[in-house]
Amino acid sequence: MLPTPSTAHVDTNRIYDPAEDSYLLLDTLSAASEIQYLRERFNAEETSVSPVPLILEVGTGSGVIIAFISANAQNLFGRADVLLLGIDINEHACQATKETVRRACEDSQRKAEPQQGQGTFMGALQADLVSAMKPAVVDILVFNPPYVPTSELPEASALGQEDVFTSSTKHGNFDEDSHLLSLSYAGGKDGMEVTYRLLDQLPQLLSERGVAYILLCQQNKPEDVVKRIQAWGPHWAVVTVRRSGKAAGWEKLRVIRISRATEANQSKS
Repeated sequence: MLPTPSTAHVDTNRIYDPAEDSYLLLDTLSAASEIQYLRERFNAEETSVSPVPLILEVGTGSGVIIAFISANAQNLFGRADVLLLGIDINEHACQATKETVRRACEDSQRKAEPQQGQGTFMGALQADLVSAMKPAVVDILVFNPPYVPTSELPEASALGQEDVFTSSTKHGNFDEDSHLLSLSYAGGKDGMEVTYRLLDQLPQLLSERGVAYILLCQQNKPEDVVKRIQAWGPHWAVVTVRRSGKAAGWEKLRVIRISRATEANQSKS
């Protein structure tokens, strides 16, 4: 079992604390079936001719997921020459992500475990979803979205206002902290308003070999989400690759994998 990065340093008054959803994504990426899938798709045995994969996590929060991927790149992909980038609308989350990745990689180096090659973490950007990204550059996208159904979405217009997002104090006031946390969980109608915004941009964002892992809860109406993606056409594939153990309710989680269909996939259909 690969180690889970520590997030003990993260200020959970302002930043989403890793929970079942975060760990479900870690379990997904480290499952033997997904490791085999990713190694085959990104040519682990042919790194001299295969372009370096770019891995993007949208909504990094504490940074636990991208730190896990970075520290365990060789184990997950069969190659350590991967680039990693994080994005979050919360500047405090961006700072926490950088520290989580740094600590995870240092821990990995101290243990000096065999085949523990690390990826190259390029940083964490403060941005709204993928607005800072160029088209067709992302090979692997990971998104643990704000998926809780809410009557409205929190305002993101405060982005860049110094008193809300760039305060140097350790703790803001209660309203500021509550606002920052709400950005990490409040998903609007059916909990899908933010996720649908990203899905609408996914075909332009992913590379020709692109793959996206997105977490959903039961109240997100995942069957409708799958149908929406299938409507993109035959060059796209979507499959549920992991489920949580919850029996019912919105806490029942799943991870879907969206990918461009390769020529090999199409020949089997």
